[in-house]
Amino acid sequence: MKHAENDRRKFLARTFQSVGLAALGGMVWSGYADAVKASPLVLRPPGALKEEDFLKACIKCGLCSEACLNRESNFTKEGKRRPGTIEMAKGGEDVLIGTPYFVPRDVPCYMCDDIPCAVACPSGALDIKTLINDDGELDITKARMGLAVVHKESCVAFWGIQCDACYRACPLLDEAITLEYQKNERTGKHAFLLPVVHSDVCTGCGLCEKACITEKPAIFVLPIEHSTGKAGDHYIKGWDKADDERVRNAKEIHTVTERSEKEAADYLNEGIEY
Repeated sequence: MKHAENDRRKFLARTFQSVGLAALGGMVWSGYADAVKASPLVLRPPGALKEEDFLKACIKCGLCSEACLNRESNFTKEGKRRPGTIEMAKGGEDVLIGTPYFVPRDVPCYMCDDIPCAVACPSGALDIKTLINDDGELDITKARMGLAVVHKESCVAFWGIQCDACYRACPLLDEAITLEYQKNERTGKHAFLLPVVHSDVCTGCGLCEKACITEKPAIFVLPIEHSTGKAGDHYIKGWDKADDERVRNAKEIHTVTERSEKEAADYLNEGIEY
C-alpha cells in the first residue's frame, strides 16, 4: 500500500512538472513571438498575405524555400546550384522561427515566371490568387513584396556621378524605375540621371538593391506599409471622379485659424515688397 502511495506521488509530481514546463515554454514562445512581430521590416515571398494574417496561415513547412532553391533557373552555366532567395528563419533572428523571408542585398527575388514558391505553398499564406492577371495566367509583376526607396543623400546619381545600376538591374526596365534628367547647376555642363521608383509597378524584388554600387545600398526595399505615406481619407483628388466618389457621403470639416480668416492673396504675399 505504501509503495503504491509513493508511485502515486511520483506520478503527480511528474505531471505537475510537465504542466509547469509546458506553461513556461508557452510563455517563452509567446513572448518571443510578440517580440518578433514587433520587428516589421521583414520581406516575405511573392503573394504573401498581410503580416498578421501571414503568420497565422504559414505552417512553416519550408516548401516555398525548397521550390525556390530547386527552380530550373537557379543554376549557373556550369550547372552549379546558386543559393535560393528564400530563407527559413532560425533562432536568434528577428523573424519568427520557421517562416520564410528574403534579404535582397544577399539574394534578391529573381522574378520567376512560374512563381514556384507560391505554387508550392499548401496553406494559402502565399496567396496565388493575387498573382494572377486578367488573362487568368500567373504573373509575377502582380507581386508586391515591398517597395524600393531611394536615399538621395547617399545615391551617387544625386551627386552628379553617372550611375544607372539600379535602373539597368530592374526586370521591369523603364517601368518600375525610370531616369529623370535634370540640369546640374553646379557644373552647368552635365545632367543628373536620377532614379525614380514608381510604386504602382515596383514588385519589391530587390534586384536594384543588390545591384547598387554604394557600400551600403542607397536604394533598398522596405515593406509597403513602411515605405509609403497616407494622405488621409479627408483629402481627395478633385480631378479623379473615382476618388471623389469615395468621399461622397463624408461630412465636411472646417478648421478655423488666424490664417484662414485672411484672404489667400494676403498671406501668400506677406513679406513681399513691390
